Amino acid sequence: MGTHRSRVVPEVRLRPLITTKPQPDRLYGRQRSHPLRARQLWLMEQVLPLLRLPEAGSADPAGAFAHSPQEVWFEVGFGGGEHARALAEANPRVGLIACEVFENGICSMLSALVPDDGTEAIPPLPVNLRLWDEDARQLLSKLPDATLSRLYLMFPDPWPKTRHTKRRFMHPTNIEIAARVIRPGGIWRIATDDPTYQDWTAEVLAGQDAFDVPPPALERPDGWPPTRYEAKALTAGRQPMYWSLTRKA
Repeated sequence: MGTHRSRVVPEVRLRPLITTKPQPDRLYGRQRSHPLRARQLWLMEQVLPLLRLPEAGSADPAGAFAHSPQEVWFEVGFGGGEHARALAEANPRVGLIACEVFENGICSMLSALVPDDGTEAIPPLPVNLRLWDEDARQLLSKLPDATLSRLYLMFPDPWPKTRHTKRRFMHPTNIEIAARVIRPGGIWRIATDDPTYQDWTAEVLAGQDAFDVPPPALERPDGWPPTRYEAKALTAGRQPMYWSLTRKA
């Protein structure tokens, strides 16, 4: 436990089934929906630094955790944080890196970890959870080969307009990055309720041969924590799809 060696990662070959523009430097829009309240500012200033992945964590992500995790998992865009918190709680021997740039979502995560009791006391924080509050691609691009056992992309922003396809995380460029950093036999879970993004995901995945891609499930599989975005989709009558990809050996 705690020993991590470099592995030889199979070459990624993408079949040119779709034509996409190069991705911009940032995929997201605004980082804040409304001005942060006093307690939210306190959480960002006092609590976030205690959980933020250190710069050295990009070269040795397992070393950024005090408990020497058996595996490192990575979530792209944790939203309000309920999925990431559930993963960390249910898998104490894993090190989870959860990424989010939207400040109000980060505050939701921190508020759940540090409930407001009228004081500024900070309770013990999860030792197997680290946060990254910048673009997830920046960190993924720096990780060593075959670092991750799991990658999560749960209900991402669909960027529904055609001119915004280059902003979607599901993009051939990011398939290549994911294939490099996920170890052979590792898992990539993807969920979306947006019909356009579902079609787009199927098309992008059809253009690669680094992952085995079974048909998506129409009900959340066992072991997948629920999210608020899934609940909103079901309430609105939208049908989520759940992909579970396996990195080929």
